[in-house]
Amino acid sequence: MILMGIVGHKNAGKTTLTEALVTELSSRGLRVSTLKRTHHAVDLETPGTDTHRHRQAGAHQVLLASDRRLTLMEEVREPMLTHLLTRLSPCDVVLAEGWKSGTHPRIEVWRPEVGQPPLAQRDGTIIAVACTGDPGVDCPTLDLGDVGKVAEFICSI
Repeated sequence: MILMGIVGHKNAGKTTLTEALVTELSSRGLRVSTLKRTHHAVDLETPGTDTHRHRQAGAHQVLLASDRRLTLMEEVREPMLTHLLTRLSPCDVVLAEGWKSGTHPRIEVWRPEVGQPPLAQRDGTIIAVACTGDPGVDCPTLDLGDVGKVAEFICSI
C-alpha cells in the first residue's frame, strides 16, 4: 500500500487535487482510499437519531449500515494516522489530506496567489510540491495542472 499525504495552506487546492488523484488512480485500476483531517468540530449525526442516541448513551463505536453504504463512528481522543490506517480495508493507495506533520511521505499543494510561502521551505520531510508557480524549494516540483504526472510520482514511491 502506498500512503501519500496531500498538504498545503488553506485554499491552495488540496481537496481539488485529492479528488482528481482519486479519479486518475482509480481509472488506472488501483483501489484508492482517502483520509481527511479537519480541525473543526464535526458531528455527522442529527440529534435524536438512533445512532446519535447510541453514542450519547456511551457506545464506543456505532456502525450505521444501509443497503449500499456503511458509516463507522468511533469515539477517539485524537485521530492518529497510524490508527486510522488500521480501520481501512486493503487498498493500493491511501491519500491522507490534511496531516501537515508526520513521517509519512507528503506532497504539498502550493499556489503563489494564496500568498503564503511553501511549507516545504521549512519542512524537509515534504517530498514534492505540486504547484502553479516556482516555489523555490529543493525538493521535486510537479505541475499542479498535470494530475497524470502527479499520479505517476505517487506510484513511483
